[in-house]
Amino acid sequence: MTVEINSTPDPVPDGLPTPRRWVAAGAVSFGTALVVLDGAIAAVALPTIARDLRVDSASVVAIVTVYQLVLVMLLLPLAGLAERVGVKRMYQGGQLVFAIATALCFFAKSLPFLLIVRGVQAVGAAAALSVTSAMVRAIYPRRQLGRGLGINAVVVSSSAALAPTLGGLVLAVAPWPWVFASAVPFAIASLLLGRSLPDLARRSEPFDAIGAVMCAATFGLVIGGLESAVHGDSPVVSGAIVLIGFGIGSAFVRRERGEAKPILPIDLLGQPVIALSALGAFTAFLASQSLLLSLPFRLQHSFGFGPSEVGAMIAPWPLTTLFVAPAAGALSDRIPAGLLGGIGMTLSIAALLALAFLPADPGYFDVAWRMSLCGAGFGMFLSPNARLVVGSAPRERATAAGGLVSTIRMMGQTSGATLVAALLALGIGGGAVPPLTAAGLALVAGLCSVARLRPSIRNPDRGEAGGTQAAG
Repeated sequence: MTVEINSTPDPVPDGLPTPRRWVAAGAVSFGTALVVLDGAIAAVALPTIARDLRVDSASVVAIVTVYQLVLVMLLLPLAGLAERVGVKRMYQGGQLVFAIATALCFFAKSLPFLLIVRGVQAVGAAAALSVTSAMVRAIYPRRQLGRGLGINAVVVSSSAALAPTLGGLVLAVAPWPWVFASAVPFAIASLLLGRSLPDLARRSEPFDAIGAVMCAATFGLVIGGLESAVHGDSPVVSGAIVLIGFGIGSAFVRRERGEAKPILPIDLLGQPVIALSALGAFTAFLASQSLLLSLPFRLQHSFGFGPSEVGAMIAPWPLTTLFVAPAAGALSDRIPAGLLGGIGMTLSIAALLALAFLPADPGYFDVAWRMSLCGAGFGMFLSPNARLVVGSAPRERATAAGGLVSTIRMMGQTSGATLVAALLALGIGGGAVPPLTAAGLALVAGLCSVARLRPSIRNPDRGEAGGTQAAG
């Protein structure tokens, strides 16, 4: 195995030449699949882990939430660190950390030890995910950036769709630690192909360790406090944790305003086109996660479908996204992302409203076509949106822009899980309320998208769409 952790920067003027480009794209695709699979596949094994470790079901859910929380906390700090130590080194180092932590799963005989291992896995995953978008920007020429991000979106969708099936197959023939180990081949493949990965120029100024700690504390305390409130812990303690998080966050933002290239990319968020894209992406991920997590409860409890039937009804979403996301990404190289996103969210709103008002006795097709339309709408929005954020940033801030894209995705998905838990706790999470809420969130995302079509908000001098034209 060849692992070039100590590589020298390899500045690329406009993408890599072929065939090196495709080898590097393969390395990034395997790494992305690794992160997504490991985050999603654990849910399948939770009942088995709870039985083997003799813990209750509520406690074992922490295996998933710890992983998500560590990811959200570390994505931006590690993106900032990668600008100093090297993007390629950070990416491959993350793969190694993940593989080593996965091996430790086989020694887990208690839940606390397994949670520590999951936290270390999340550190490795965050290191790789924080620089993925910057890698894609360096691999593909600008005129194909949308296509590259679309391919990455396909990897995310297909990995998320594969995770439950793969987890079930592994559990049928092997103990639960092998569920986590099933993602290791992706790490090995990414490392083997990693020799072709480019590196970006490194920054010479010292890393802002205090700012990194404040960033992690802000996200960790706010999201952790909200999670604890939803799961029935003391509202006073939960509220105090959230307030402390907001206090640290306020001080953190003031500190970052004095930095030329801050960890929290407020310099990028100061551009209206990126701010609108970030808000739209957050609400879109929040909407999609809210629906995907709540719909199984409705289909099983209200309509009486079995787990296998529910899985078949949800599958059209990721399957449709597999085809729509790369097509939309490629189109965003020529058509304004604001227009594509507006059309996508219009389709999603129509599908979400149709899901809210399902027939009294729905069949497979009644649910499946609605889910497929949702997948098409969100796929048409998210790939061009990511292309716009990454393409609008200066090349020297590509890593920060990529970290922002990944952080927004994880924040939206984590917040969506918290929202569904709150709706379920209120007794309204298994009906029409979640899809109606998701429709409202999709409307916000759509408005953010079309607002980018205004000439005063476009960022024409960086060439965000149409290869060299503004991406809207």
